[in-house]
Amino acid sequence: MNTAVYPGTFDPITNGHTDLVERASKLFDQVVVAVAESPKKRPLLPLDLRVKLAETSLSHLGNVRVVGFNSLLTTLLQQERANIILRGLRAVSDFEYEFQLANMNRKLSPNVESLFLTPAEHLTYISSTLIREIASLGGDVSQFVHPDVSDALIKYLSSNNV
Repeated sequence: MNTAVYPGTFDPITNGHTDLVERASKLFDQVVVAVAESPKKRPLLPLDLRVKLAETSLSHLGNVRVVGFNSLLTTLLQQERANIILRGLRAVSDFEYEFQLANMNRKLSPNVESLFLTPAEHLTYISSTLIREIASLGGDVSQFVHPDVSDALIKYLSSNNV
């Protein structure tokens, strides 16, 4: 059984992320979307909300699970009995960093392969960073994220005066 883990902060999950997971769900027996706590990145949304929004955005996919984690990715891979790390590449500029991560993960866990997918062309410009910026300035992000994600961002930003 091939289990792929798609790790990230998903702060918030975007339509680009969803596109990758939808395509991965057709390639692998199981896809685990692993939402990293990542305190060093200082995410806007708390981990539990990011997990909930990912679950909502991906609920239409029967072989996809969402988990939160705060460990080494290789530790999570062992826990999930996963043999594939799935990563997304939006642009050539992403490749150097992703290549470095893939090599480090290969050193830490030699039996795991890193595979890269690119989002659909019309989604390549979408990033969580841009979504947070637009939403924090009062812009409409509804065309870039699941409706529940858009609503949650508005609610979170207004209740936390961000």
